[in-house]
Amino acid sequence: MPLAFAWEDLAMLPAPNSYPEPDERDREIFDATVPRDHYLRRVLEVLDFASCRDDLVSCYSDHLGRPAKEPVLLLKLEFLEYHYNLSDRQVVEQAQYNMAFRFFLDLSLKSPLPHHTLFTKFRERLGSAKHQKVFDNFVAQARAHGLVKDRLRLKDATHVLANIAIPSTVRLLADTRRQLLEALRRYAPERVALEEAQAAQIHATTADLSGEERLLQRVTHLRSIVAWVETLVYAGAGRDEPAWWTLTEALQLAHKVLADREPKAEDRLVSLQDQDARWGEHHVYYAGYLLDIALDGDSSLITAINVLPANGNEVEDATTLIKHEEQVHGNDVQTLSIDAIASRRGESLRQWTDPAGLNLEVIVPPNVVAEAPDGFKVEQFTPSTTGETMTCPAGQTSNRHIRNRHDTGWVFRFERKLCASCPLLDQCMKQLPRSKGRQVATNDYEAEYAATAAKAQTPRYREIRRQHRQIERKLGEMVRWHRGRRARYRGRAKVLLQSLLTGLVVNVKRVVRLLTTPRVRAGVAASG
Repeated sequence: MPLAFAWEDLAMLPAPNSYPEPDERDREIFDATVPRDHYLRRVLEVLDFASCRDDLVSCYSDHLGRPAKEPVLLLKLEFLEYHYNLSDRQVVEQAQYNMAFRFFLDLSLKSPLPHHTLFTKFRERLGSAKHQKVFDNFVAQARAHGLVKDRLRLKDATHVLANIAIPSTVRLLADTRRQLLEALRRYAPERVALEEAQAAQIHATTADLSGEERLLQRVTHLRSIVAWVETLVYAGAGRDEPAWWTLTEALQLAHKVLADREPKAEDRLVSLQDQDARWGEHHVYYAGYLLDIALDGDSSLITAINVLPANGNEVEDATTLIKHEEQVHGNDVQTLSIDAIASRRGESLRQWTDPAGLNLEVIVPPNVVAEAPDGFKVEQFTPSTTGETMTCPAGQTSNRHIRNRHDTGWVFRFERKLCASCPLLDQCMKQLPRSKGRQVATNDYEAEYAATAAKAQTPRYREIRRQHRQIERKLGEMVRWHRGRRARYRGRAKVLLQSLLTGLVVNVKRVVRLLTTPRVRAGVAASG
């Protein structure tokens, strides 16, 4: 839960009534300078920012500062910032003289504006959780207007580049060592001085060596420091002070960086400056995050947003998106359209289609399966009712089976001597292997795969897949027109905050278009 404002925040909070509302003279000026069809006028006609006030005011203290209307004012300024691609400083500067901004903010021309540095504190107080509530509030308003339906959700993701300069591995090791020694300085200054001297010596003596040798020496040095710090932390277990927490966190981070040096290490840390960013591949190889969204197929409004590390599982995240929407709005989504990345994720397919679970109709391009080899097909082998044995068309039975490497099914193996003497060998295999007989692989999710393949042959599948391009255009709008391709901040929670505000902006544009275009507005009224 966001913290209440502390005493030091009071200097940044305006005094009561320092944001006066427009008087009659101000309104005359607004009427003369802001066109009647201006976009910001249309926003205020169809959406209510003040409905977010309760959630925003809960971040303020009941006893400190002024709990009046500046949270809504700051939210509106954030909206303007993201809509017009401005910085904190730029949006305040423009609000000084831009009459449309003043009208939208409901401020008198005589009213001062908050200092631009207040935005950082405002974002910290609200965090991604409160911005999530603001985003959900505007989706609820769109539902109240009859725009959002439960018929279809389109789901897709795109990549977001982390706001970091990606260090070399040697630099990452050196930064980790320096951070650990700095945290250690308070408890063992003499030992830290010795280790820093050794680090300087390593830097000087390895300057002309290969990158591999330079890395090896830094890894060895860091391992020796970590081993010593572990004994210190173990001896001081239970200490409760901020500096000790900083030391233990630095030690854990050093363990992570060292573990990443293993040949088969996964989930590698990219940078100390953004410890949530990861390496991933999404059409390109990059360091950062995945922006994952669910889109209403009828209104093209985003109904749920999440941010994952670049190596995150975007297939499983579809469950998170749908569950979040249904829990917040109490609705029941009927159909999910997702790309082919989900075609061989049987566990997720089963979860989505389970009548006792999400109970979704799933539209997904079927997996392209390599042509089966000549001979008896898997369907011609008969498993026992317990699944412990498999019988071939010749009547031979095998109980030798192991789980496949993905743990999604069984692989049954028939003995070579049985296959060698089998009268149907020529029909089963082209050539008998030297050391083993026929292998038959089953899959726990074969029914789900068969259902998606059958669905792909229907007119409904083709109709919904044609609609799927809507979400690609929506993601393109977010990254191209609202700077969504690059993270403004560091850390997954803050990148999520950025994505929620970007999603809010593109949703508001869509709602304004749907509700203020006469033909569309008439259709919504008729359907309501």
